[in-house]
This record gives sequence, structure tokens and C-alpha cells, in this order.
Amino acid sequence: MSRTETMSAFPGSWYSSLEGLSGWSGSRRGRTPSHPAFTRIWRGFMLARVIVASVLVAMQVFVLLTHTGGPAWLIAINVLHLGLALVALRWVRPSDLRHLRRGQWLFTIGVDLLAVGVLQHFQHGSLNYTPLLALPVLLAAILGPMMIGLATAACVTIYLLLEATLLSALSGNGQTSGILQAGLSGIGFFIMAVLANHLARRLAREEAVAQSSQAAARAQAQVNELIIEGLSEGVLVADADGVVRNANPAAQRMLMGDAYPKGARLLLSGRAGWEALAHLVGQTFSLGQPLEAELELHVDELTTHRLFGRSRLTRTHGDGQGLCVVFLEDLREIEARVRTEKLAAMGRMSAAVAHEIRNPLSAISQANALLDEEVADAGQKRLTRMIDENARRLARIVDDILNVARAQSSPDSGPPLSVPLDPALRQITSEWVRQNKAGQLLGVHTHADGAHIGFDPDHLRRLMVNLLDNARRHASGHPSSIRVISQPAGPDRIRLSVWSDGPPLEAGVLKHLFEPFFSSESRSSGLGLFLCRELCERYGAQIAYQRSALDLKDGNEFYVLMPTTQPLPRQAAQRNRSLLPQDSMSAAPRLARPSQFNP
Repeated sequence: MSRTETMSAFPGSWYSSLEGLSGWSGSRRGRTPSHPAFTRIWRGFMLARVIVASVLVAMQVFVLLTHTGGPAWLIAINVLHLGLALVALRWVRPSDLRHLRRGQWLFTIGVDLLAVGVLQHFQHGSLNYTPLLALPVLLAAILGPMMIGLATAACVTIYLLLEATLLSALSGNGQTSGILQAGLSGIGFFIMAVLANHLARRLAREEAVAQSSQAAARAQAQVNELIIEGLSEGVLVADADGVVRNANPAAQRMLMGDAYPKGARLLLSGRAGWEALAHLVGQTFSLGQPLEAELELHVDELTTHRLFGRSRLTRTHGDGQGLCVVFLEDLREIEARVRTEKLAAMGRMSAAVAHEIRNPLSAISQANALLDEEVADAGQKRLTRMIDENARRLARIVDDILNVARAQSSPDSGPPLSVPLDPALRQITSEWVRQNKAGQLLGVHTHADGAHIGFDPDHLRRLMVNLLDNARRHASGHPSSIRVISQPAGPDRIRLSVWSDGPPLEAGVLKHLFEPFFSSESRSSGLGLFLCRELCERYGAQIAYQRSALDLKDGNEFYVLMPTTQPLPRQAAQRNRSLLPQDSMSAAPRLARPSQFNP
């Protein structure tokens, strides 16, 4: 017999409409619907059938022992009913909700109707098994379509009417009360079937909607997780106690680098260096509003991350405690974007500067020189000197702008650069001393013997000249008020420092220290330190500023961390050499975190 021939002609179960939402599991042969409600209800009814059949067996044994019931063979009917119920509980599963097999309905509902009908017909005494007919009616109405439920109720009603009519005919009294009672019972079974089917449909629709919503929520959560994990911006979730509930990979790198413990919940206030972040989260919960702040997170002794944090609170319902979501963005990246925009404008302007300013400026300088030769009056001489000084100042600004434009150009392809650092430093500083007549101001301490760096010599000269010029403007002018120090900072890095004993910089100046066209002096173009940073980034170096102490005197230090082109000797990488007796320091400074520079 083919598969279609064994199917019921009735419409499919109301559960079949949920097939697209709930899915299926198992093979084609003997597969079962994966809808959890259908499975639970089916097994519940099968278990109820076993319990009812067991009770009937026990009652029939009691009736048989007390000789108060029907014939003895009824116990065989009950035992057979119990066995078939156990078989249905253990092995029978609906194979397809679209077209339930006819044999499955007969094996469950048909067996129940037949067993209860036989017991009701052949029983002696006052026992009434009619209420047990409600079980197959409910089974058909809840697990089957409306037609199956109504058909089962109709079968029960017909049986009750036939039974009542037969009893009335056998009694010979012509009473119709039994028939009327059977009709009322049948009406009750029909109402029960309709209501049970309606409630089952409604519950199934609600569960289907809930499952669909859960599936959509899981899919959306997976999409959100993929998006958050791929963000370059750090996302951190913390509760009111400062416990980190979750952090995406970018936030983990910002907090602890590669040492972030997977799956661990960290306490913000329990780690040194996270005080600013813990304060931001605490203030967000206290004020109940979004906040923004610049943060400094100390990952280790040598690494400090400057971040821009934006906090948001999740919505709470009732008395539930919300969470604080903090978005962390590296300030270096923000500044890099701003710097890129400024450089784009500077690049467009550099050509105009070269043609529209430099050429007229040269003509002004030459004309002023000729005029200076002809005038003899002291007042006029003073005016020509003012013209010359301002023309030179404009020329320096033009040169600085063009130098920045050249620094942004891509390095020429060719053999890798490798410059011996200490000899180059000694040559650059000696030339700077001669040009600026600063022999007593500068102290040079080179302690990176054998170190080579991948820097273009001209760019290294420009870097050092800019740092030395900046140090001279802020130094006191006393002997050794400017220091140049080179020393190892590990097996593959060199630390180059330019220190001066000038006064501390203001907070507003520190914030924009490396920005173009920003200067604390009116006569400066504000491009020197900016050019230094551009050159350092081009060759993979890092430049930073800190307030440090040297010879028991506080001063300003600009230090550059440069990668070496080849590993340093083990001894040079592990220790700092002592300085010569004629030097004004007893030992070379050690690499330190900003604000912790130790002599």
C-alpha cells in the first residue's frame, strides 16, 4: 500500500500549519514533529490512557473477585486495552501532521471507544463508564482537526443513543428518559470537542509566534554579536557594581592587551590604572544620564591608552537594574582622522604656498635688501630690519609647510634604511651647536652602541633639529639645560630623549601639543612638533611628551621609541651604561611610563 493510500481523508491537523515554523526532525521513515507542544500533549494523552486502562483492570479484578460485575471475560478486554495503550505510549508516534495515518487514529481513539463501549454494555450493576468516553473525544479534538473531534463526539453520541434505545426496548416500559439523557450527554461531548479544539488552536498559535520571535531574537543577537566583535571601537558592558559583564575584542585589547582573561568578569575598581573608567561608569549610574570623558588606561608599566569614552544606560523595566554600555575609542585614531583632514587641506594649499607666497616673498626680500643699502637714516634702517625679520619668518613658515608635505609622501622603494644612531646623533648635535652657538647649553649622552635604525638621515636630522629648537625656546639658558640621551629600551627598540629644564607646559598646550598650526608662541608656525610626529609615524617610531626629573631638576622631555633594524646585543639591551665622569648625570635615565621618569 502506498503512502497516500494509508493517509486519512480528513483534513490535516491544525498543528500542520506550524510545520514551517517549528521544523521537523528525524528521517523520512518514522519521523516525528519537532513541535514541543504537540509532543508533550501526545505523550500526556498516551500516559493518561495507560493510567485509565490500569484502573479499569484493577476495578475489573475487584468486580470479578466480589462477583458483583459482568462476565469474567471482560478482564481480558481490559488487559488487552492496557497492553495496546502501553504499545501506543512506547512506540506510536504521529508520522506526519499534514495527513495523520488512519491506523494511528484507530489504534488510539478507536481502541478506547471500543473498550469503554464493551464495558458499558456488558457491565452488571450500577457502574457507569460513560465519563471515560471524554478521553478519546479530548484526544481527537486537541491533537486532530475539528472534523476528527466532531466525528469522535458523533460516534460517542450515536453509541449512547443506541445503548439508551436498546435498554428502553428491553425494559418494555417505553420510557424516553434514558434517550433524553444520552442526547444531552452527546451535546455536552460536542461542546467539549469544539471548545477544546478552539483552545488548542489558540495556544498553538501563541506558541508558534513565541518560537518565531525567539528564533528572530536569536538571529538578531547573532548578527549584533558579529557586528560588535568586528567593530574597531571598543564596547564594554558593566553593571552598577563595576563588574565587567562583557567586552568585545577591541575593548579587551584596550583594557589589557592580549592578557584579557577569556570568560572572566573583572571588577573595574579592583585594577590599578582603570580608575578613570570606573569613575565614568559610577557617575553614569549616579546621574542616570549619558556621559562623555577622555580616559587614560594604564595597561602595564610601559603602555598607556588614551581613550574617549561614551557611556549609555540600558532601559530598565520595573525594579530591574540596568547596565552601563561604554563605547571606547582610541584618541590616537580620532586625532589621526582629524590630522588626515587637516593634511588634506594642507596638501591642497602647499602648491599655492610655493607659487603664490614664496615667489612674491623673495621679491620683497630682495627689494628690501636693495632699499637697506640706500637708506642711511636710523629710523628707516629699523623699518628695513623689521621687514627682513618678518620676511624671514614667513619664509620659515613656508619651509615648514613644504617640509610637512614632503614628509607625507611615500618613501622611495629601494634597499632598507639602516643608520647607526649614535654617530648620527653626535654629528647632528655638533652641527646644531655650531649653527646656534650653544656649546654650553647642550649635553649629549649616547648609550646605544651598535644600534641601527631604519630612518632616512635627512629626516632624522629634521627630527632632531626641530626638537632641539623647541627645547632651546623653553630652556633656562644655563649650562647643560638641554640634554640628548640615547639608550636601549629592549632587544629591538631604542629610546631617544631630548630634555630641557623649562617650565611645565599648560594643560591647554598639552592637549594640542602635536597638532599643526598650534603654538604657545606668536612667532612660531606651530608645525615643528607636528612634523616630528609625522616623521616618526612614517618610520614606525612613536613620539611622546612627559614631565621628568634629571639631576634633581624638573624639566620637559620629548622621547622617541624607535625600532631597530637588527637586535641589540644582549648586554646592551638589559642594562644602561653609566655616563662618563665629565657628564652632569651619574647614570643614564631608564625607560619609564609617562610622569614616572627616573634618573
